[in-house]
Amino acid sequence: MSGADLDDELKQDGAVAVEADAESPAPESESLDEENRLKPEFVRNVMDALDEEDSDRVYELVEPLHPADIADLFELVDENERLLLARSIRDLMGVEVIAELNDWVRELLIEALPADVVAEIAEQLDTDDAVAMIEDLDREDQQAVLAELDPEDRAAIEAALSYPEESAGRLMSREFVAVPETMTVGDLIDFLREHRELPTEFWEVFIVDAMHRPVGTCALSWILRCPRNIPLYDVMSRDQTLIPVDMDQEEVALRFQKYALISAAVTDSAGRLIGQITVDDIVHIIQEEASEDILRLSGAGDGDINEPILITVRARLTWLCVNLATAILASSVVGLFQGAITRFALLAVLMPIVSGMGGNAGTQTLAVVVRAIATNQLTDSNTVRMILRELRIAMTNGAALGMLIGGGTTLLFSNPLLGAVIGAAMVINNLVAGLAGILVPVTLDRFRIDPAVSSAVFVTTATDTMGFFSFLGLAVLTGLA
Repeated sequence: MSGADLDDELKQDGAVAVEADAESPAPESESLDEENRLKPEFVRNVMDALDEEDSDRVYELVEPLHPADIADLFELVDENERLLLARSIRDLMGVEVIAELNDWVRELLIEALPADVVAEIAEQLDTDDAVAMIEDLDREDQQAVLAELDPEDRAAIEAALSYPEESAGRLMSREFVAVPETMTVGDLIDFLREHRELPTEFWEVFIVDAMHRPVGTCALSWILRCPRNIPLYDVMSRDQTLIPVDMDQEEVALRFQKYALISAAVTDSAGRLIGQITVDDIVHIIQEEASEDILRLSGAGDGDINEPILITVRARLTWLCVNLATAILASSVVGLFQGAITRFALLAVLMPIVSGMGGNAGTQTLAVVVRAIATNQLTDSNTVRMILRELRIAMTNGAALGMLIGGGTTLLFSNPLLGAVIGAAMVINNLVAGLAGILVPVTLDRFRIDPAVSSAVFVTTATDTMGFFSFLGLAVLTGLA
């Protein structure tokens, strides 16, 4: 790691040791617009102060902001000024800001700090936030940070890092309240009041048996309203959703959405309670997974504007090379009909319409199907019905588009046969688009391949190839060319 100067200045100002007040002052009205985003002129003022190395002015501007807005500010300033901004705001650079930072921006700042400072930050964060911060470091840096942690914190973070990435084990927090089922409501209230080391924020208490397996939950509202002598066993809710520690975070998010959960217990392979996941973590996961699927459909990589340029280029170039290969395949189909195009050049003008419309139709179907797979709306029970539905939609759209383009071509070129050929080709390619748009992602999903990653390449290849082949083939068969 590097950045000793930054470390010294941050440590002198107490930037990492201070627990910032959760209720930060409200941002000045001139810093945020009506959509609660930082105004461009405010960001420019901060950057001008950074250029002038006026740390006091930077601190004065940033101080009224909420930690989440300070995190946004780090994304908006130039990359080479982020470390200077961290030095300038000193004690405002609290753990709340670290937790809210974009992954790439946080990695940049964390890598600039020595291991003991990173460990000091991690000890102030919840376990899930600390894991999210440390897991992005290199293996060597991870070990250096872990060595600086207290034994208890180190054990918790090492245990979380032992679980697969994007699993419930990485996502869960180990800060929760669990009590035995033998307690009464009064015993629980006294326990919550007397133990200061309990989490500062929680919504329900987990009730466990002698083996520390969750048997129910008790909401704080119930605890406050029930008589003290009532056993927890009689008032707890036995209807709970348990999350296996190795469950994928996308499936966790779906369960929260389906059952309207606020929090859920995480259990190990023996069914013992080892952590909890709360809805605030799930909001980030839902956004992350939705964005990930959309960007993968286009082959744009992570799509984060803070991602290093070389990583973005590598991710995009890979899929652009694949698309180049599929484009060559489609052009080879056109080459088969080179003689027909030479004899009737108007075919070259019209054939991109057929392939282009097919590609758009295929993309529409693909987007719907990938979303249905991701949200568990499309299962083995309704796959056939979904295929028939998309074929009916494709037939209807193809017929409507075929009549439009066929009629327009007939009127424009006074050639009814040409109009009939392009209309029929439009119907055929729309059917291919609808069929490919559902069969490709469903097939990939059956083989445990993420359909959001590679479906678009196969679908566009099918629609381009069949678009050219159907239009040019019909033109030759009918004697048009």
